[in-house]
Amino acid sequence: MHVVLPDGKQLDLPQGATARDAAAAIGPRLAQDALGARVDGLLHDLLTPLPDGAQVSILTKRNLADAAELWRHTLGHVMSQAVGEYYRARGYPEGSVKRGVGPVIENGFYQDFDLPVPLKEEDLPEIEKIMHDILARDLELSRREVSRDEALAQFPADPFKQELIRDLPEDVTVTLYSQGDYTDLCRGPHAPRTGVLPKAFKLMSTSGAYWRGSEKNPMLQRVYGVAFATQKELDEHLHQLEEARRRDHRKLGKELELFLLDPLVGKGLPMWLPNGTVVREELVRFLREQQVARGYQGVITPNIGNLELYKTSGHYPYYSDSQFTPIEVDEEQYMLKPMNCPHHVRIYASKPRSYRDLPVRLAEFGTVYRYEMSGELNGLTRVRGFTQDDAHIFCRPDQLKAEFLDVLDLTVLVLRTFDLKDVRFRVGVRDPESDKYVGDEANWELAEKQIIEAVTEVGLPFTIEPGDAAFYGPKLDFVVRDVIGREWQLGTIQVDYNLPERFGLTYVGEDGQEHRPIMIHRAPFGSLERFMGILIEHYAGDFPFWLAPQQAVVIPISDRHLDYAHEVERTLRAQGLRVSVDAGSDRMNAKIRAAELRKVPAMLIVGDKEAEGREVSVRERGRGERKGVALDGLAGEYAARNANREN
Repeated sequence: MHVVLPDGKQLDLPQGATARDAAAAIGPRLAQDALGARVDGLLHDLLTPLPDGAQVSILTKRNLADAAELWRHTLGHVMSQAVGEYYRARGYPEGSVKRGVGPVIENGFYQDFDLPVPLKEEDLPEIEKIMHDILARDLELSRREVSRDEALAQFPADPFKQELIRDLPEDVTVTLYSQGDYTDLCRGPHAPRTGVLPKAFKLMSTSGAYWRGSEKNPMLQRVYGVAFATQKELDEHLHQLEEARRRDHRKLGKELELFLLDPLVGKGLPMWLPNGTVVREELVRFLREQQVARGYQGVITPNIGNLELYKTSGHYPYYSDSQFTPIEVDEEQYMLKPMNCPHHVRIYASKPRSYRDLPVRLAEFGTVYRYEMSGELNGLTRVRGFTQDDAHIFCRPDQLKAEFLDVLDLTVLVLRTFDLKDVRFRVGVRDPESDKYVGDEANWELAEKQIIEAVTEVGLPFTIEPGDAAFYGPKLDFVVRDVIGREWQLGTIQVDYNLPERFGLTYVGEDGQEHRPIMIHRAPFGSLERFMGILIEHYAGDFPFWLAPQQAVVIPISDRHLDYAHEVERTLRAQGLRVSVDAGSDRMNAKIRAAELRKVPAMLIVGDKEAEGREVSVRERGRGERKGVALDGLAGEYAARNANREN
């Protein structure tokens, strides 16, 4: 047999040769340094036989990032072995630790266990020590191919391995990997020995997990670990996790009294508290101003609709699994509104339209409802009831490009306003293998082409993602990376030829004939709930001045300064600012600390000197302290910052 190397050279090898044999044939140093290989583009270990004629590239420590799945997988086995040794050292017999599955996941691995006594979080550092010891032993890994019956005999006391093996076809070849006295059922790939594994790993947590994901099966204990090529990367990841905990919008939402999730109201149905309502309404006001300036007309539609509406649009049954069960009213079926677009379509269709009337731009902050599994709900970022900043543009073909570019401009403005700079643009097109899409193929091709041309014209870098299109048309998504590295899909623009076709929408053209309009769906925020959740974490609750629920608090040094403190409050409120007086009995420093915890941007301190000169002393986040600031001047300054949406 032969393989082909990256430089195009052919390497002759004996039948059944492995990547280790290929590395040895190239040179003894490469054989010593080899960790794994890329075989026809796929990650391979050094132990698996190579196919004849394969393209082979040997990976070494210089390729740790490319081989991450391989060494993380092996570290998962090391952790599993360490757990067994941990229990044996405490007197539990061989076989008392039973193992479920243990795959590689993003940044690490996990392993499911049935343990004689559950692990506690404080036990994890001890298991980490055993893992480091296993790495120091430099155990060589071996790979065996056995029959199904031989594999069953290898794990006589482990019901989980027995079940996995029995589910395999009888004539299948099963692979086992061993290191020292530890053997596991596994497809690989793995590192050649434990001594070459990176030492930058940490066991993070444990949780319960049903065997094979079914609540009918036993509950196992899942142990999670993270692993990186270097200690620096691990430290950065742990710092990122700490930042995520500090910025968690669920934690901050409670501390800052922004929103409430009440089980009596219902899972995934957030209620906005006064502070959160201020932020939400400022978001709405910002976007509504833009919509008015760009020629949108506001509409309001009901929260339920006739089931026939959603059947016509195609939302039902295509997305029936994510919609609430219809209810019967007067012998007709209704359901909670999953989308605003069919309602806007019917508004467009409510009267004849001329080519002179187009484009028609209908906008609504419309609340919709989706049935999400309870395990998928997450604060504001995954809910069952949410409000979209939804708009639908009905236009002529000659208007499509200009309308699309205007929506693109609006969405980029939104991202810039909220300092969301790390953005990638994703064009979602059809998956040619899927049958979920509706409409004429020629229309799909035209819509995909027009989106790509528009994004190219404005010079935005983008990727094309097959399968990411909506069922009725292609789209452009805005994927934002937040301050701690997570990605969120926020705004979206969709070009739709199909809903106008399904609903028979028309306009009378210049030629006096009926023509079909094109529809653009757009939502720069996407969902106000998700956008708020992301903003809370993006700013760590320290909202910019114009967006803060409370923009300033007036702090009197003593009770005799209360009258002037209220005068300051009235002066600033007359400028439309959100200001209050802390009239409590605490000392000034305690009031300052309380305002800092509430993340109020400005603290205005008043005493005898300030009252006498109609001034304030200002302590402001990120701007330091200013003394002797004229009250009227400050009111004008703050009003201007508020109007210009500045920090």
